[in-house]
Amino acid sequence: MSRLFRDVEGGPRCPHGSVVCIGAFDGLHLGHQALVRHALARACVLGVPCVVLSFEPLPREFFAAAEPPPRLMLPRTKAERLFAMGVDQLGLLRFDRQLSSLTAEEFVRQVLVHRLSAREVWVGPEFRFGKARAGDIGVLHALGEVHGFAAGEIEPVLVDGERVSATRIREALRAGDFATAERFLGRPYAIGGHVVPGKQLGRTLGFPTANLRFAGKKPALSGIYATWVHGVGDRPRASVSSLGTRPTVDGVEPLLEAHLFDFDGDLYGRRIEVEFVAKLRDELRFSDLPALTAQMHLDAAQARHLLMPEQEPAHARADNSPNALTR
Repeated sequence: MSRLFRDVEGGPRCPHGSVVCIGAFDGLHLGHQALVRHALARACVLGVPCVVLSFEPLPREFFAAAEPPPRLMLPRTKAERLFAMGVDQLGLLRFDRQLSSLTAEEFVRQVLVHRLSAREVWVGPEFRFGKARAGDIGVLHALGEVHGFAAGEIEPVLVDGERVSATRIREALRAGDFATAERFLGRPYAIGGHVVPGKQLGRTLGFPTANLRFAGKKPALSGIYATWVHGVGDRPRASVSSLGTRPTVDGVEPLLEAHLFDFDGDLYGRRIEVEFVAKLRDELRFSDLPALTAQMHLDAAQARHLLMPEQEPAHARADNSPNALTR
């Protein structure tokens, strides 16, 4: 049986019971990690699988399709990190008109009871679910008594007295405050994916890049950054990266372009992770390509100075570490 499922409909996946935790899990920050670890511990005690339920697209993306909220993490990365934590099954439920129309009671009956045979259901603070977000922890408790499962809510996770939340992390990223984002995430902020071909403009200008698409999602940050690229060799590679729509060349889709210093090789198809260290500037429209190229040289020099590529960063990690992506 596949460990990943997308559908509400279907036969029982956990006939002997399960412990379920539910949430958006965008970014999989320290609060999310606490919820998942609690569910894992309870599943171990009960001797049943641990199932994480999330949604793709996220509900806020579905209801605000014209102006979707920024995403911290792409679905594949979320799945990889959850499975690395020890989760047995992951439901990335297709959030569409059909799912959004389910009442809280229908969701509990179809998904938690029939599909997952839940024995315990755990959620984070202020969790809401079901049509019109009418379900909360009180509704879960009441329905659990009817259907034979227990429900619980974990306490908020605080860092330096401040509640950890995806909203707060997005604010930090927009402000270029990567230190705060790292404290709340429990790791440096990074975007991973497979390197895809681009228009080769960077190579023409003397700045070949490894390009990552954002899978149709809206990134949580935009601009030019000093970055480390993981997944190329046995240690991080210093780089300067652009994340945005490339207004000078009339780009549309958000694209992450990482120029690795002192590197000449083919990375197409390789899975890499770009770790953001410092914001250098906002994305700008230049009058012509020579003006753009001159600024790229300045950006590269500033990134080199910040990263000191002759020294390994304090948080550098080998590719076989838990935070590195499989190549």
